[in-house]
Amino acid sequence: MARTIADQLVAQLIDAGVDHIYGIVGDSLNPIVDAVRRSGGKAKGGIDWIHVRHEEAAAFMAAAEAQVTGKLAVCAGSCGPGNLHLINGLYDAQRSKAPVLAIASHIPSTQIGSGYFQETHPERLFVECSDYCELISTAEQSPRVVNAALRHAIAGPGVGVIVLSGDIAEFEASDSFPPLVLTEPPTLVPADADVRRLAEAIDRAKTVAIFAGAGVEGSHDEVIAFAERLKAPIGHTLRGKQWIQHDNPYDVGMTGLLGYGAAHAGIHDADLLLLLGTDFPYEQFLPDPSKVVIAQIDADASHLGRRVSVAHPVHGDVRATLARLTDLVAEKTDRRFLDRTLKKHEKLLGSVVGTYTDVDTVAPIHPEFAITVIDEAAASDAIFTADTGMGNVWQARYVTPTAERRIIGSFIHGSMANALPHAIGAQVGFPDRQVVAIAGDGGLSMLLGELITAIAYDLPVKVFVFNNSTLGLVKLEMLVDGFPDFGVDVPGVDYAGIASAIGFQATRVEDPRDLRAAVNSALTHPGPALVDIVTDPRALSLPPAITGEQVKGFALAMSKIVLHGGAAEAVAMARSNIRHVPGL
Repeated sequence: MARTIADQLVAQLIDAGVDHIYGIVGDSLNPIVDAVRRSGGKAKGGIDWIHVRHEEAAAFMAAAEAQVTGKLAVCAGSCGPGNLHLINGLYDAQRSKAPVLAIASHIPSTQIGSGYFQETHPERLFVECSDYCELISTAEQSPRVVNAALRHAIAGPGVGVIVLSGDIAEFEASDSFPPLVLTEPPTLVPADADVRRLAEAIDRAKTVAIFAGAGVEGSHDEVIAFAERLKAPIGHTLRGKQWIQHDNPYDVGMTGLLGYGAAHAGIHDADLLLLLGTDFPYEQFLPDPSKVVIAQIDADASHLGRRVSVAHPVHGDVRATLARLTDLVAEKTDRRFLDRTLKKHEKLLGSVVGTYTDVDTVAPIHPEFAITVIDEAAASDAIFTADTGMGNVWQARYVTPTAERRIIGSFIHGSMANALPHAIGAQVGFPDRQVVAIAGDGGLSMLLGELITAIAYDLPVKVFVFNNSTLGLVKLEMLVDGFPDFGVDVPGVDYAGIASAIGFQATRVEDPRDLRAAVNSALTHPGPALVDIVTDPRALSLPPAITGEQVKGFALAMSKIVLHGGAAEAVAMARSNIRHVPGL
């Protein structure tokens, strides 16, 4: 039998180190899926097909696997609705810089442009969420397009998309394909003049603070050593948390809407703020450049100065730049600013962030207490995934990073429903590591069917559902904007009952005294497990810095709630959150 384009595509994926594809079988994908079947599967050196319940989840799974393994991952969708469903997950992959190849099959090639059944133009649709997107039209073109898509996905890193009609996939393949030979990633060394100007500015500044983002990955020890040299507190972004917070005596927490601790104060009170590997988008949480000198080091030159005016931009890898700076800057000896910020951070952790972690007898369960229990029981090398929303707030504040733990979320794209499929993809990537999904009931319900995927492949994911029957972060956003919460509450659902019915070990916890046992049982169970934690729907998260407009908006919303007969609701919300307020 002659080798088809589909066979050649599968061979190219195997050559690139791919051993499975996430997707749902569909007519236009059939030639590719059959080529996967004939490859013999992973056990025989071929490729496995991982059957998911929704293509959006397939893209999320590939994105998470790529992020935790650092290797290329692949997803696929059939023509029309199938590959359209991929788009949201691919946006998440692209913005997370996850190396993902997406196979978007197409309607019969002779029907393109005729308004055929399920016709779309995927080569146009995927352009914004990919680094490379091309339509394959001939057998001769196919191996080069596939090779280019693979290279773009890996080199970006980001998303590469190939668009292939089912009839063309069955064409006889042309000659052999080019092998995928990859190089080691280079080190980007900054210009000497830029580094010298920054060093002079640091020496002039009496106090320096560091704000670290995801770009400090692989530079943990160098950042800590540089902070010691400058006596600088280190704040971090949500994406930077896992790379810099652990084993860090200079940590002062995180700023932003999800923030905590003294990071906000530290970066505003310093003479010079050094942004390391961060494209933090919320300029309202950054200091006024007229009051604080701002410097920025980033491997992506497009990030320099695009959020806030930067006096000293440096284009280079964080590690390489700090090595050069260390030789140039004088060591500072005055620790008063650092010690004052560290003391403030410790006080805030004890009086605000840590408020509820000892409340183990109060129902409904405080989510802060629940996440603390999970954090304490989870393995030191666990991979955490978190839904966008309040689940993300709780993991950001209460999950303790280690050198081995990983935290995956839709941190830039901000999509709902990511925690479960991200957890499945991470578990496929690391079958023997503990994977913990912090799921909101809103997010879980959106892609609930993927619980079946976990069962189908006996993946030992641990899903902890923070079930408050409301979209908690949206509720908070409405309140601080002066709107009474509306349309955010949903009927109570027994997610443990649903999970149990399809084969999960599942427990529903309403009494906080039962929580530790349920968490430990789930984490030690050899298969998929779910704990449905009924949490306080009125528990809100407050950012580290609250503006007068936010206070005004919250008060206005509470007034509207009371005027519309919701006095009891307003009082209950106050009781649930009063301990968040410092000094009370």
